[in-house]
Amino acid sequence: MTVHSSVIIDSGFTQQLTQMRATVESRLDALLPAASHERDLVATAMRHGALAPGKRMRPILLMLASNGLGGDEQAALDLGCAVEMIHAASLVLDDMPCMDNAQMRRGNVTTHLAFGEDVAILAAVSLLSRAFGVVATIQGVLPQVRTQLVAIMANAIGVHGLACGQLQDLREGLHPRTADEIAATNNLKTGVLFSAIMDMAYLISGAPEFVRPVLQNFAMELGQAFQLYDDLQDHSPDSAKDQGKDDGKSTFVALCGEAEVRRRLRVHLGRAQECLENAYAHGDPISRYLHLIFAKATESGM
Repeated sequence: MTVHSSVIIDSGFTQQLTQMRATVESRLDALLPAASHERDLVATAMRHGALAPGKRMRPILLMLASNGLGGDEQAALDLGCAVEMIHAASLVLDDMPCMDNAQMRRGNVTTHLAFGEDVAILAAVSLLSRAFGVVATIQGVLPQVRTQLVAIMANAIGVHGLACGQLQDLREGLHPRTADEIAATNNLKTGVLFSAIMDMAYLISGAPEFVRPVLQNFAMELGQAFQLYDDLQDHSPDSAKDQGKDDGKSTFVALCGEAEVRRRLRVHLGRAQECLENAYAHGDPISRYLHLIFAKATESGM
């Protein structure tokens, strides 16, 4: 593997990631509303969407980024859980019949099939609401920082973020697009939430100002890389979601072919690595994690 060939993954780091994932899932479970009885469908659907098996990449990334900058660990954990709720809500909506009409997500039946479309929509709205509640009451940060955190999250979700990216993907993805147009949609679909994650890590750490734009550049490169990785997984037998959902859509795989997509993926990861080296003077806490996530996709076909 070219980009991270010098990265050594030891068992201690793997154990650290396993523990971080368990910590995220325990805290996420505690922050979500309990389903007190079988008729409490919205709470049950929220938990179905948010607690389904997953890598918890986004909260772990936030925690690693914050820890490397000296941020508050509990604040990073709670912010990571809020981001995971946002991600889960976006998946519930993305899977709806009016959007991707998916049958499976994270190895489970999709939320709208398990509980009905009405409950799924209400669960997604409730997950977003709960995420904002967590951030608005987070401990260990100054009130003015909490306000900035809420604003960052709102911007990532709204008409200049995830919502816009999803609409572009639905309406424009069925027509021929240029590479720049596809990249712009990918940035909105994926990059903006990574951007929010890195901005949150910066804000709760008190890092030097020059770090902020470097982390934003890293987030944009990572967003592009991750969407390319996701496109490559569309026909992967190892994927825990529906296969072939991108058939007929104007993705980079359709435009350029898998070999070129893998090359572009390596380029974006290389640029992301450069950003990390500039942001973390005393050792980058994220490179080994990215190696674990992307190794298979970047090595295949080489």
